[in-house]
Amino acid sequence: MQSHTASGLPKWSALVHTSRPVDIAGPRRDGSMVLAAAGRLALLRADGTVRSFAPAYRTSAGLEPYIAMPAIRHGGCSFGKGTVYALRLAPPGRGVVAIGAGRVRQFASITARGLIDGIAFDETGHFGYRLLVTINHGQAATVDAIGCHGTVHTLTRSAPRMEGGIAVAPPRFGRFAGDLIAPDEKSGQIFAITPGGSARLVVRSRQPHGQDIGVESEGFIPGDRHAVALLADRVSPGNPHPGDDVVLQLSVATLRAAGARPGDLLVAGEGGARTEAVRCGRHGCRVLHVADGPAIAHAEGHIAFMR
Repeated sequence: MQSHTASGLPKWSALVHTSRPVDIAGPRRDGSMVLAAAGRLALLRADGTVRSFAPAYRTSAGLEPYIAMPAIRHGGCSFGKGTVYALRLAPPGRGVVAIGAGRVRQFASITARGLIDGIAFDETGHFGYRLLVTINHGQAATVDAIGCHGTVHTLTRSAPRMEGGIAVAPPRFGRFAGDLIAPDEKSGQIFAITPGGSARLVVRSRQPHGQDIGVESEGFIPGDRHAVALLADRVSPGNPHPGDDVVLQLSVATLRAAGARPGDLLVAGEGGARTEAVRCGRHGCRVLHVADGPAIAHAEGHIAFMR
């Protein structure tokens, strides 16, 4: 059962404690999720069981190497069934690595300057079913699209600053359908990037914004009311929101009872995991506060959905 805040809104709760979680991707064909934590990967099941996965993969536990997986029925050419793609933030091999159960290989090199800090698959076809990566440099960002053979094509070098769990909007998201949706925690704004590289403002979040505070994590709510939203909450010593080292959970049924709907963009703030649903239609977008996190929470990466 989900707990509720004093305002009556649902509250994220702990599914499992784990060391330094930064992101979650999936589901895989067997229903498990892939968890990036403490520089390694693991498989996470609905009962909270965690077991090692892809032991050949290792990175610094202090970094934020976000991960993505193609959907089970991903369109276009194949990125490999069950393959996990992870950001590699520093040389050698700065860019993206492809990770299987027994192998890690360099997939694509990123040459754009700045911090690589966003990764998501296009499942709509608007970007050619490619893997999208964002690179932050000051007040602007580069957006690269990567094909299944590792070829990198730059869509824009002048997108607004963006960071975190980026996602491509499904067909029923108003005039932003099929666009790359990305948050900026410093301003609280959420942007859409078109396949042509143009940037548009989707909405301004109603939650506090600033470094390590504002909108960070995203995911689109699926139609399955039995699905469960998952969010990494990482310990970050010395931060105003120092984190719990847990994977947080919140059922889609509970979100729907709070006013969220399938196809809404679910966004959580890095500091405290306050959560909003963004709904876009023909006449614009609206923002609805639908859940809260533990005040201590330090959210990272995507909002993923376990079915």
